[in-house]
Parts: sequence; C-alpha cells; structure tokens
Amino acid sequence: MVFKRLLGSLGVGGPTVDTVLDPGAARPGDALPGHVHLVGGTADHDVEHVALELVARVETEHGGHGEGEGVVVFGRHTVGADFRLAAGERRSVPFTVPLPWETPATELYGRPLGIVLGVRTELAVAGARDKGDLDPLTVAPLPAQEAVLEAFGQLGFGFRSADLEYGRIGGTGQQLPFYQEIELIPPPRYAHQVNEIELTFLAVPGALEVVLEADKRGGPFSDGHDALSRFTVSHEGPAGPQDWNALVDGWVRELVEHRASYGSHAVYGHESGALSGGSGGSGSGSGTAVAAGATGLAVGVAGGMVAAEVVDEVGDFFEGEDEGEGGFGGGFGDDGGDG
Repeated sequence: MVFKRLLGSLGVGGPTVDTVLDPGAARPGDALPGHVHLVGGTADHDVEHVALELVARVETEHGGHGEGEGVVVFGRHTVGADFRLAAGERRSVPFTVPLPWETPATELYGRPLGIVLGVRTELAVAGARDKGDLDPLTVAPLPAQEAVLEAFGQLGFGFRSADLEYGRIGGTGQQLPFYQEIELIPPPRYAHQVNEIELTFLAVPGALEVVLEADKRGGPFSDGHDALSRFTVSHEGPAGPQDWNALVDGWVRELVEHRASYGSHAVYGHESGALSGGSGGSGSGSGTAVAAGATGLAVGVAGGMVAAEVVDEVGDFFEGEDEGEGGFGGGFGDDGGDG
C-alpha cells in the first residue's frame, strides 16, 4: 500500500518511507520517539522535508442528517529537511515529537478502548508530496486519569463505549478540536436516577479537568434531562488511594442528586463537511464495545467494570481513508509547531 502510493505521487523509482515508533504506549504530554526510515529510489532525490502528522478518527454530526466519521489532524512536526537522498541510500531520521496534553487514551491496562489514533508521514521530494505511511498510535491514560477510571470501576460503574466527538465543550480550556467521551453504565444504586454517565478528561500541564454529564431519568411528574458538572484535580490527586473512591463518589452524588439541569454538553464549532475519512453510522469507530465481563474498571483487569472487546480495524480504517489535505476543514493546525 505504501509503495503504491509513493509510485503514484513521486513517480516510478521514487524513494520509500517507513516510520517506526518506539515500543510501548505513550502518555499525553510526553514526547513520542521513533525513526523515519528512508530508502532512495533509482536516482538521487532532494528531500524538501519529512513531516509527521498526529491524526485521529472522530465522529461528527451532519446538521440533522445523522452522524459521520472522518480524520482530524491535531499536530504536525517537521523532523527532517533539505538533504539529498542518493539512489538506493538507506537513511534513518530520528525524531521526538510532543503529544498534546489532551491526546485521548486509546487503551486502559493494555485493553483497547475503541479510539483510533495514528502518526502519518509526509515526504516531500522535488515539489511532490506523499502521505504514504501511517502507523497506529497507542496512548495510555495519565496516572490521574487511570485513578479516576479505576475509582469508577470500584464504585460499580461499567464501561459501555468510548469515542471522539468533533466540537468543543463550552466553558472549558479545551485546546483540541475534538474531545474524548467515555460512556459509563451506572451501578444499581444510581440506575434509577441516570441512564448513563459520560466522562471527558481535559488535561493541562498542572491539572486535570474532569467533565461529567449524566443522562438523568424522568420521574412520574418530570421529564428526563442532562446534568453537567466540571471538576479539577491535580495530577498527583488526593493523598491516598482510597481517597480517589471518595472523591469520585462525591462528584457523582453532586452530579446526580444536587445539580440542576444544564442541558446537553455546551458544544460548539461542529462542522458538517470536509470529512477526509468516509461517513457512516454512529458507534465507537474502531469497533463497538462488546461486554467481556470481569472485575475492576481496568477494563476487565482489576475492580468492577465490564470490559470492552474492541475489533481491531486500525489498518483497514487508515488504508481506506482519503489521504488528501484537510479533514474537517484542515484539521488542527501545527500543534506544538514544526521543527
């Protein structure tokens, strides 16, 4: 697939590229290390630049016409520029690029959440550009995010699904053009009050903002409605491990029992066009979550949350998406800058 794309963009006998990320899951706010391996073609070529793009598959609403899916660029970095690649030459370009603090988690304790991220490589040679190599990106949650999720599991909440929603949550410091939404099934003690709770993390260098939205059930004399609350915690969190359970339980009680309705997420900035990755129905993108039973939030590893078994569609998705510029009107610019 990569070779065919390069033949089309750079001509027969053009150079080839293969990007390899260092093993292991990255974390939001960390540096992402790896190498871009280049192999020269049948003639010498002047390489104008080698750039990496961070991309995500997201869901968007089409102005009353249902939901679709597409690719958003949320970071771009030039990792090499202005050098000659001789015919048949093999060259490795090392890189270390920063991940935004809001980069969504794709797994929890090694189990996939259904979120699809990737690193796409652009090679520019003699005025021609080719985005011919795209590699899946695995991101683990920050320790504080992991602790919050584990506390939800210890409190009896179950994992339903996770996805990325295109848009912004009003009143927050959100930086990326999309946000991660983790849907949780309430335990019996809350089941009569809420259908589900949606959890969003918005991290910054010094703290973690937690946005909770409850789909509240109606009563004999009232309709159902949504309630929204926001909380902030340091990355270190409370003093002891048991404090996380008490902290999160307090959040849930405040959300479910004491807060008035705020309507649904105050989301703005939705765009209905310029999808670069096809369209289709709703769902978690890379496979609908299927119950896989267990104990513990750790998505089936240690606590009380029902696990998610996600179909691996990363390769099929990225090979099928349009490699053109843009994605929701060009994606999210040069997060962190080139260089």
